[in-house]
Amino acid sequence: MKLRNIICLISAAALIAAVYLIIPEKDEPQPVYPESPAVSTVSDRISYFASHGWEVEELAGRNIVIPSDLSGEYEEYVRMQDKQGLPLRKFAGRDAVLYLYDVKNYSPESRKMLAELIVCEDTAVASMVYSEDGGSIRLSVD
Repeated sequence: MKLRNIICLISAAALIAAVYLIIPEKDEPQPVYPESPAVSTVSDRISYFASHGWEVEELAGRNIVIPSDLSGEYEEYVRMQDKQGLPLRKFAGRDAVLYLYDVKNYSPESRKMLAELIVCEDTAVASMVYSEDGGSIRLSVD
């Protein structure tokens, strides 16, 4: 009887080990992004902010490359984009345009506020509103 129990335990352990080796480990689930708004024109980009209650005026745009590695100093920014449903992670390592805006309808403590929108392939991939003083105030666009 004892031999039968030992054989059952060994068989069960072997089965568990086989299942563990056969089934691949699951990576951290990637965020699912809703369809991002098309923002190919100045009017589209201003409408994007207006749809979230921000009145903005476009100041400038410059070409950038979204970093391939979005860890470290980018983690907080990337989490903000995930919460807004914007696919920054999906566009890591790609060429993009960073647009800068003057926020007209929000000025806490009389601070000038700016907004940014990162656009890749005519799609909004990241956005944020922040104080001009170096970002002591940082807000998602949503």
